[in-house]
Amino acid sequence: MNSFWSGIGLRLAATGLFGVMNLFVRLASFEAPTGQIVFWRSSVALIPIVAYLMWRNQFPRALKTKRPFGHLKRSTYGCVSMFLAFVSLAYLPLALATALGFLAPLILIPVAIITLRENPGWLVISATIGGFAGVFLMLWPMLSTPGLDHNTLIGIGAGVAFAVTTAFAKVQIKSLTTTEPSGTIAFYFAVICSIGGLLTIPFGWAPLSTSNIVFLIGAGLTGGLAHIAMTEALARAPASTLSAFEYTAMIWAIILDLVVFGVLPAPISLMGGVFIVMAAALVMFNDQIVAAVARKFKRTPEASTEPANSPAE
Repeated sequence: MNSFWSGIGLRLAATGLFGVMNLFVRLASFEAPTGQIVFWRSSVALIPIVAYLMWRNQFPRALKTKRPFGHLKRSTYGCVSMFLAFVSLAYLPLALATALGFLAPLILIPVAIITLRENPGWLVISATIGGFAGVFLMLWPMLSTPGLDHNTLIGIGAGVAFAVTTAFAKVQIKSLTTTEPSGTIAFYFAVICSIGGLLTIPFGWAPLSTSNIVFLIGAGLTGGLAHIAMTEALARAPASTLSAFEYTAMIWAIILDLVVFGVLPAPISLMGGVFIVMAAALVMFNDQIVAAVARKFKRTPEASTEPANSPAE
């Protein structure tokens, strides 16, 4: 039981650390280009990741892998996803960028229906429609403003693309976890993303102020620690249980937007964010909900056919 609750605590800590990482990325983006941020975020994250592997007595043994191309494929998807996430964070408030990220499980539904001819069921389809309606509500204050800002459109487009690439990256992670330890996956992801960030030097890196160096180091350390906390959480509690706590990211984003930037989403945007989170949760827990409803309806007819006790009895 103690292990179970510690797993939940670690999952909440991981979500909070990712929220703080997003804050550092947004602050750093005021001076540094995205590629430079990706390099710092990934390279600095190697410090806590290697320390974690050493603590687990898995370094350097954990660096041996029989699936180098699998790591390359997963990290490529993940690196593209990171670039897009950081572009979205550079142009949008934390709450909106975070909400767009929750579109990942919803985007795969229509793709699966069209390309794989899957029939996900009425609950998932309804949740998907509700999720996209939530996006419309979140974006409405911006879309209804005359002369829509070009940068806002870039942020929205990057946020949606981030959700798409994240969905595919998660598929690759799931494939790798059948044979590779989580620490190994995190290590090679950080290394390949560091290289990807370095490749952007010809496009121009900015000279950094002391404060921005602090933001970049903070993004790397919090990102690395978040991966470790999530790994340890999964070792202590079922993934199906922990996934529900992923949605506390919206709470962190709204609080940090308010405290650091003095920005509070409009009521209609908050409602849209709730729609997106609820829709993503319904998709994730679809099987459990359908099974629970089926059990309830199965018991109800049986109960109604039982003869009532007579007064004499």
